[in-house]
Amino acid sequence: RAQESAREHKRARESARESARESAREHKRARERERQERAQESARESESENERARQGESMREHERERERERERMRERARE
Repeated sequence: RAQESAREHKRARESARESARESAREHKRARERERQERAQESARESESENERARQGESMREHERERERERERMRERARE
């Protein structure tokens, strides 16, 4: 009877340990998922920043081109 109780106790401890290990694994998976989501979000943000920078540069280039065109017109008017 005492042996049965000891075995029962041992099984309960094992079960609790396994449960704790599973819980730790789940926690680790959750942290990894969050880390990946943050990395993806960060990549998307930096991509959209790059896109905005490219668009801004393209607009500035366009403005410089228009300015050069106006300058050519003024040159022709002077001739």
